[in-house]
Amino acid sequence: MNYKKLFGEISAELSALNNKGKVASYIPELRKVDPNKFGAHLTTLGQKNYGLGDYKEKFAIQSISKVLSLALAFELEADKLWDRVGVEPSGTPFNSLIQLELEKGIPRNPFINAGALVVCDILVSHLKDPRRQFLEFITHFSGITNIDYCDRVFESERNKNHRNAALINLIKDHGNITSVRGKSKYSLKT
Repeated sequence: MNYKKLFGEISAELSALNNKGKVASYIPELRKVDPNKFGAHLTTLGQKNYGLGDYKEKFAIQSISKVLSLALAFELEADKLWDRVGVEPSGTPFNSLIQLELEKGIPRNPFINAGALVVCDILVSHLKDPRRQFLEFITHFSGITNIDYCDRVFESERNKNHRNAALINLIKDHGNITSVRGKSKYSLKT
């Protein structure tokens, strides 16, 4: 496949679109992100690299991390994971409390916030140093050695995490948060 040509076609198609996206303004640090930035990068199985736009700039991956944390949790728990989080579309917003209450603390899927919180609980329960080991997993998985956490984005998120705190407490009330580890500076304030 001619990826260079494909990326050129994608670039031409995207430049013709009327951009309707918005930055996540409810998170103060993300409010600062230039909405005109766009990048895409592909590394083939043969280790050839193709890039488009601002692909060399670092960015906060936000919910993309849910896919990576799920992969690690599945590696650790296999099918047992699905006893604590479902695989169905939620039909409600990504941070909704309603369906979670009706389904007694079992999130519909790992890609809504409640599901991601359960996946994080699984990781914290299995890993001695979750932050370091998760970064090592991503580094191994991606081959990118300079991936790291952004403390500014973390603090900005943590200072606005009221709904996520409500989600984790509701899940915990239903017995689906099981970790008894001590709090770290990277845990939710609950």
